[in-house]
Order: sequence, then C-alpha cells, then structure tokens
Amino acid sequence: MSNSNRNQNDDLLQLLNGLIHNWEHEIVEFKQATNNFSQHEIGQYFSAISNEANLKGLQYGWLVFGVNNKTREIVSTDYRDTRGLESLKHEIAQNATGGITFTDVFEVYDGDNRVVMFKIPAAVVAIPTAWKGHYYGRDGESLSYLSLEELDRGQSRRDWSKQVIEGSSVKHLDAEAIRIAREKYKEKQDREHINTEVDRMNDEDFLTKIDLIRDSKLTNAAMVLLGCPDFASILDVPARVMWRFYGSNGIVKDYMEYHIPFITVVDRAYANIRNLTYRYLPNVKSLSTTITQQYDMDMLRELMNNCIAHMDYTIGGRIYLDEFEDTIVISNPGSFIPKDVRNVLKPGYRAPYYRNQLLSDAMKDLKMIDTVQMGILRVFNIQRDRYFPLPDYDLQLRSEVSVKVHGKLLDENYTRLLFSNRDFPIDTVFLLDRVQKKIPLDREDFRELKRLGLIQGKIANAYVTVQVNDSRGEQAQNANKTVMRDKYYMDMIISYLQQHGSGTKADIIMLLRDILPSTLDEKRTDNKAKYYLTTLRQNGIIQHEKGNNRTGVWVLVENQIIE
Repeated sequence: MSNSNRNQNDDLLQLLNGLIHNWEHEIVEFKQATNNFSQHEIGQYFSAISNEANLKGLQYGWLVFGVNNKTREIVSTDYRDTRGLESLKHEIAQNATGGITFTDVFEVYDGDNRVVMFKIPAAVVAIPTAWKGHYYGRDGESLSYLSLEELDRGQSRRDWSKQVIEGSSVKHLDAEAIRIAREKYKEKQDREHINTEVDRMNDEDFLTKIDLIRDSKLTNAAMVLLGCPDFASILDVPARVMWRFYGSNGIVKDYMEYHIPFITVVDRAYANIRNLTYRYLPNVKSLSTTITQQYDMDMLRELMNNCIAHMDYTIGGRIYLDEFEDTIVISNPGSFIPKDVRNVLKPGYRAPYYRNQLLSDAMKDLKMIDTVQMGILRVFNIQRDRYFPLPDYDLQLRSEVSVKVHGKLLDENYTRLLFSNRDFPIDTVFLLDRVQKKIPLDREDFRELKRLGLIQGKIANAYVTVQVNDSRGEQAQNANKTVMRDKYYMDMIISYLQQHGSGTKADIIMLLRDILPSTLDEKRTDNKAKYYLTTLRQNGIIQHEKGNNRTGVWVLVENQIIE
C-alpha cells in the first residue's frame, strides 16, 4: 500500500470509529453483510438514510458493511469487489429518484478486516428520495415508510452555500481571490462612498458585509468562490471543474482539472479553448463576409458561472467543460429548476427558488452572473444577435444539466432570416432554431410560424425559408411581425412591474437593454422604452404612482386583468 493510500485508509478508519462511537440510528446503518446481501434492501436503506439526512439538515448519511449491528464490532465483509461496487452505484441510480446514487464508496481495512462504507447524499431539496417509487425512512433502527408529515417537512429548502464550516476562518481563503472580489464588488456598486468604505475594511469585515463570513466562520459559498486550494479539504464535498478536449475520433486528447477559488476558475479553464476565427455570409443580397470567433466568451463565461451558482454540491461530482471540433458542452450535477427551457424565455420569468441562494447573491454582487434576467435568456440573445444556432439544453438526466453551444452555422436560411429580422423576439427564434435542427414542433407552433411565412413544408419536414414577397404582402407580413415583437416586449414590462411592484423609466430601459437586440444603440432603446410605456398607459394597463413622465414611478393599474 502506497503512503497516500495508507494515509487515506487511516483517515477513513478514524471516520469509521467516529461513526461507531457516535451512532445516530436514522442516518447510519451497520451491517455485517455477506456477498449475497440484497440489492433491493440496499436501495431501501439508500432511500431511508437519504431522506433522514435531509430531515436532520445534514448533507449525507452512511451505510456501512463489515460492522456488527448489535455489538458495533468490526467483523469484515466480502460484499462485492471494487468493480462490483462501481456497478452497484449504477444499479442504485437506475431505481432511485432523479438517478442519484452514492456520493462515494470506500473500501477500508482494519488489519485483515475489510469494511465497505457507502456515503449517501441527503435528499435533494423539495424532492424526497424514492427507491422503486416508494419513500422510505427510519423508525429508530427499523426501516419504515415516510409519513405525510415527514414528506412535508422534507420539502423545506436548506441552502447548502449558507452553511458555515466549523473551525474555518479568513486564513483559509486565497489573498488574490479576495483582492479580485473587492475590485469586482466596487465595480458593481459604482458608488464613491461605497468604494471608500470597502477600502477601509479588513478582509474579514468586507466578507462579513457581503454575508460570506458569519460569526468569523466561512460559509460554503466563501470557500467555493475564494478558498485557498491548499485548504480545499475543509469543504465537505469537492468543488472541481474539468476541461476535456476531444479529437475527431471522440477520444480525449487533453484534459486539465481546476480547483477553488472559483472566482477565477472560468478564465483559467477557458484559456485552453481553441476559439478559432469563423467566416460566413449572413446577407443573401451581399457578398460581404462577417468575421467572428466561433464562441462569444461572455456567453461561455455566463454559462460556466451559472453552473457554479446552481450546481448541486451535495451530490458531489464536477462541472465538465468538454470541447469538440465545432461545439462545446458544459455540464454540472443537479436538476434543472425551471423544468423546461421555454419557461425561461417567457416574459418576466423568475425561478421559483435558487438552489444556492447565498452563493448566487454573492456572485451577483461580484459581477459573475447576470442580475436583471436569467443567464439563460442572456446567452440565447447573444447567439441570436450573432445569427448562430441557439444553445441546446439536455435535461434527460434529472441529476445533471448539460448545454451544447454551437461554434458554426447549421442552416444558411436561418442565419439570413435573422439577419433580415434583427428584432425577432427570442421565443420566435427558439422555434426557428428547432426547425433548422429538425426537432419536431407542436401543431400550434407550426401553424404560427407558417402563418408568419417563416417556414415551409409539412409539420414533419418543415424548413426555414427566406421568401421574396410582393410589396403589399411583404408590408402586411412586416406589420404583423412588428405587432408580435412589440407585444412581447410590453409583456416583459408588465411582468417586471408584477414582480417588483413598481419601476422607473430607468428600470425599464435597463430591462429592455438586456433583451432587445444588441444592434440597438442607447437612443433607440430609450425611444423604445418611451413608446412601450406610452402605449401601455394609453391602454389603461399602467399609470404613474407619483412624479412626471421622466421621473415618475410606474405601477400597474389596480384590478387590471392582464391577458
């Protein structure tokens, strides 16, 4: 046994002895376990311990083979070999809620005695862990079904990123990361008196101000964003990013793993990406070539930082940045909170909750993620403005989210249509993108695109078209598209006022700046805001709460029904 393996075994033995002498019935189960121990019974214990850990506000529990349940004496087990234990993780995932499985499986040796320790993650917030459709819990040492009261209690959301790390302090953080955090915070606040206040603070006071330190102890969020890599082990679960480069044969040609601090991890990882120059003709009436990079780096940065903000750290795993010849795929552990990508594209959408509320808030304060709109909407708009295919979200696995970004054009008609209609609403572009990728539309969406003259063909083989219309037909079609676009942006303003209660003209301009095409300058964006606010006021939907047209606060008209 090598020194590193011997040290790990000693650490695990110490952990095992701690579990034996500080036994909590509901979250630790000991079994002597012969090689024929039932997989179904393991699945029941997996469900029960996962749910009990959630109810107790813990991050995980343990199932231990090789310890007598009554005497707590180490007696050894011959349950499966190393390869068999790895396959068990897959077997559990097939029948557990959301495809979750053991965070880790350890083989520990106490002399000649072999012990197998299964680390079981707590149930995902608001989603109890089931085994083959049944929710299990513990009644003392016995297995039982979760009661309705326990199921309800298990829905309360606990913020992993907010939890403090006992024995931690500011000395466990990276000095350069803290310096960057200070600069980013001042840049975000953009107030002279705040800059002066921050400069006068020591590091602990500054991080306490933004809630990353509590009672002189680090939160998980502080360690993820600013932690010194030498002290990464004080995090209960590893926080890692892995970049992999795939050749044309699908084999990994190069890779690199990155650790905390995550405030700089995006730039470190993206330094490896081959962002090649790309040339294309977006305008059918011109031979002028557009020259750009395959990938917009602000878009990739937003995607990666959203992975950091919304990753489910309690189930372990890494964020992966996989680079292929013409695409980049970014994936992270955790379910997709909005459930469907189209939900995020709806006017005024806001997530029902954040998985890591403190971490998300801190990343907004440090200018790492978007503030006004969901990051997904922002990256969709970036691709639209480049006339590129939209990102593809893969949500087939409930315990993982992955997104594919395209670095080349797929259909020249799609590109030319966007070039000629630069203010298309993003939901229309989303449907056109599905058509170019040969993804089936539902009948209602197909009819709408057909009515607008944007596609041709049957529903099963529709394709994007760029038509040359007669002047009267083209004018009518353009007028119809303008009405559709204006309604979309006014719906966004209405949803903003519903969410926030009120808003100034400056608030509305900021909202529109994030969702209107980037080709519009400040003056045209300002004119759009004036037009939409005037139209909504004339239609009796909004009114001034106080002030005048320039300085007033806008609110929805009371009892106004918005269709």
